[in-house]
Amino acid sequence: MAAETNTVTAPYVGSAVPHVWNAPPRRSLFGDAALVLFLLGQCFDGVFTYVGVASYGIGIEANPIIATLMTTFGHGVALAGAKVVAGTLGILLHLREIHGAVALLTAFYFSVAIVPWTAILFF
Repeated sequence: MAAETNTVTAPYVGSAVPHVWNAPPRRSLFGDAALVLFLLGQCFDGVFTYVGVASYGIGIEANPIIATLMTTFGHGVALAGAKVVAGTLGILLHLREIHGAVALLTAFYFSVAIVPWTAILFF
């Protein structure tokens, strides 16, 4: 019997992998402003919450998750951890170019956290 050989004339079988071109991310002044205000809101909320809890006790904290964390780990550690997580998630939204959500979260934080703490602590 004679040996049969199979030779492939082309070096590769199938189609070539297409080259994918990703456009560089666009800079958004609105997105940058929303992120900066979001991070400032997180900082102010953390500081105001710390001062409020130190002045009036843990019972003044309206968020039960934060209150439990503060009882378990201490005021500073719990607030710093919560604000770092919130800031990181806001930055990730910004990097994914979901600027509308960052802006809405910023407005939410200012209306339900910064304004009430300002009224409680300063007026």
